[in-house]
Amino acid sequence: MQADYVIVGAGSAGCALAYRLSEAGYSVIVIEHGGSDAGPFIQMPAALSYPMNMARYDWGYRTAPEPHLGGRQLVVPRGKVIGGSSSINGMIYVRGHARDFDTWAEMGARGWSYADVLPYYKRLEHWHDGGHGGDPDWRGTDGPLHVSRGPRTNPLTRAFVEAGHQAGYPITDDYNGWQQEGFGPYDATIWKGQRWSAANAYLRPALKRENCTLIRALARRVVITERRATGVEVMRGGATEVIEARAEVILAASSLNSPKLLMLSGIGPAAHLAEHGIKVIADRAGVGQNLQDHLELYIQQAATQPVSLFKHWNLMGKAMIGAQWLFTRTGLGASNQFESAGFIRSRAGIDYPDIQFHFLPIAVRYDGKVAAEGHGFQAHVGPMRSKSRGAVTLRSADPADAPNILFNYMSHPDDWEEFRTCIRLTREIFAQDVFAPYRGKEIQPGADVQSDADLDGFIREHVESAYHPCGTCRMGSGDDPLAVVDPETRVIGVDGLRVADSSVFPQITNGNLNAPSIMVGEKAADHILGGAMLAPSNAQPWIHPDWEKAQR
Repeated sequence: MQADYVIVGAGSAGCALAYRLSEAGYSVIVIEHGGSDAGPFIQMPAALSYPMNMARYDWGYRTAPEPHLGGRQLVVPRGKVIGGSSSINGMIYVRGHARDFDTWAEMGARGWSYADVLPYYKRLEHWHDGGHGGDPDWRGTDGPLHVSRGPRTNPLTRAFVEAGHQAGYPITDDYNGWQQEGFGPYDATIWKGQRWSAANAYLRPALKRENCTLIRALARRVVITERRATGVEVMRGGATEVIEARAEVILAASSLNSPKLLMLSGIGPAAHLAEHGIKVIADRAGVGQNLQDHLELYIQQAATQPVSLFKHWNLMGKAMIGAQWLFTRTGLGASNQFESAGFIRSRAGIDYPDIQFHFLPIAVRYDGKVAAEGHGFQAHVGPMRSKSRGAVTLRSADPADAPNILFNYMSHPDDWEEFRTCIRLTREIFAQDVFAPYRGKEIQPGADVQSDADLDGFIREHVESAYHPCGTCRMGSGDDPLAVVDPETRVIGVDGLRVADSSVFPQITNGNLNAPSIMVGEKAADHILGGAMLAPSNAQPWIHPDWEKAQR
């Protein structure tokens, strides 16, 4: 078994790489441990809470006990299926703010500023505005990834945007366009009522070519000969074999599994590798470090009118929605129900949004457990740029073992201040006049939870991951001792080896990570192919003119 390029992981970035490298005429083998994404639980957008809780589709990782969250162990779903986490995520499509990528460039990822990455976002997208306005000049119209908007017919969904406006924030037609800051409609990777994962967008078309092959196997380590990656050792059908790469090996196995594979292959912090009896090939202190995520709280409000999705939250209701979707790909089953967005700044002196809202017209948990009050609505809210950093480390030298994952959530005092601000700003939005016809009591945190100490207790007990882990193989300049890959995604210290997934983010972007992960795959493909990069954009995004003095 050999190919020009061997890609480990058929996730968001890996599928994009397979598509672009095979399109250029090279032979590609994609190694994926998970199986098929067939079936309604993945393909039906409204069923999103099922696949991320199914062992068949999820690696089943948990964090170590988090010391600042009272020792809680949080779940860390990662897609173990073709399409990777794009097959089990909430399908929300957020590029990130222009300043995120300018910060990457300032941190040593030269060539990854917003001007550099915007052309790749436009190349990957096929954007459908659905008659909801928006910013066509900033969007792509013929890429493989279909991006659309929900119908936004629920009155609560529309009320949330108007409440943001009443509270003094701007309205934005397209947060992925000129102006991110403000309230408006969400974009989603949904097309014709179906989840449009990286598998649907990129992998299936690539596999129709004779030069692209998918192999179901567990990658054990990268085979390195004289400091050059020459293949990948896998476990397949109970036997170990090596899949050889004539040109390069590319790890796109997630921000949890890519650093794990590097360390199992002898690339990582020398002392840590020695603890597990692994021979050191490249001493890279940054492998597995710099782990970041977004945390969020669900601020829930009871509804006094039966306008929420709760009326469908029974066996009969779900059966009707499922049947309509199966036969027509329409109805409530065709939306992820996250149809209204908000991006705001927590205080004056911050130049771009650092708080994100996901509004949902029902009060429910990610595992599908609905609030006892029945009808309600909620906003998921959290800070975008936590200063806390964690690490992915090896549990053992056995590739079958899950890695150790410690995010060290809420270890920085600023995180607590930012989360208290998130709760208070959300309450203010829910208190606006437009919600008056619907607003019942606050379900959680609850009206009596007001003091800093009480809010901190609520945060410690209820904060959840937004499932956006990244940063563990940070991109930076070749002489940066903590960088793992250079700005062309090449692993520093080993030839013929790259990492291209959310691991390489120097800093987390503001918003959901699926779009920037796919963008990394698209741009990395051009670095690998060695031709000219897409020409940088001259587009200048909107920044609040009074950001230094005003919060809104």
